[in-house]
Amino acid sequence: MGGVSESSIRLTDNTALFTGNVSTANSGGFASVRTRNFDPPIDLTGFSGIQLRVKGDGQRYKFIIRSEAKWDGIGYCYSFDTVYNIWITVTIPLDKLIPVFRAKTVNSGAKLDTSHIYSFQLMLSKFEYDGALNPKFTPGIFQLQLESVAACDGIALPRFVMVSSAGVTRPGRPGINLEEEPPAVRMNEMLGGILTWKLKGEDCVRSSRIPYTIVRPCALTEEPGGKALMFDQGDNIKGKVSREDIAELCVQALDQPQACNVTFEVKEGESGSAPGDWLGLFSGVKADK
Repeated sequence: MGGVSESSIRLTDNTALFTGNVSTANSGGFASVRTRNFDPPIDLTGFSGIQLRVKGDGQRYKFIIRSEAKWDGIGYCYSFDTVYNIWITVTIPLDKLIPVFRAKTVNSGAKLDTSHIYSFQLMLSKFEYDGALNPKFTPGIFQLQLESVAACDGIALPRFVMVSSAGVTRPGRPGINLEEEPPAVRMNEMLGGILTWKLKGEDCVRSSRIPYTIVRPCALTEEPGGKALMFDQGDNIKGKVSREDIAELCVQALDQPQACNVTFEVKEGESGSAPGDWLGLFSGVKADK
């Protein structure tokens, strides 16, 4: 768009640094970098997605895959947000890629042919798709550092574990007897709506597209860990649980496919699963809708 924006990519510290200056002058506002066509093309048959390890500037970027050799054809796009100056892993499901031609979606576009991948592309643009604006875009200097690009299989694992609190949905819920509830529920308003804000935080995580686990512990104690644990969903249980057990639970959740995209409450209890039976605990948890 008039050649006003500029960018480059270079290798530094074992990473690829995509950087430049994006200007919105002359109706422009984007910059991108693209591989030469792979020869032979890459075969991603049997893989479910692409994982990027990136450190960005807080803006929203696009990752684009092309399954044909010609230069100006349909690209299959996925937008992802970065966190300022923090390394994150971005998982891009291949079935979520959008067929796009020059920032316009192609409704009749063929499905991505994963057996013939010819190129990868990174882009920063003030546009999302079909004229919509990128809500995270800021003109000027930008920087995206790329450590790796890897194909991943069909096993989804959590990438973010949030410790919330049992009781977050109970303030104001019809039929709740406050006198039977924990202090945080009874005193939610006096405590500045602490449970209300925790629930809002949960909602942000659930809508983020990041694979997550949301843990809602009952009353936390300083007692030694190693207790039998009980999971529940629906935000109804009451009890207590050791901080040590919650810390171990958070670590273990990262390796459990059943812990992906779930929200659950947890307490200790003699009738719970034996200590360390993480597969048994997570096997009864249903994914969030």
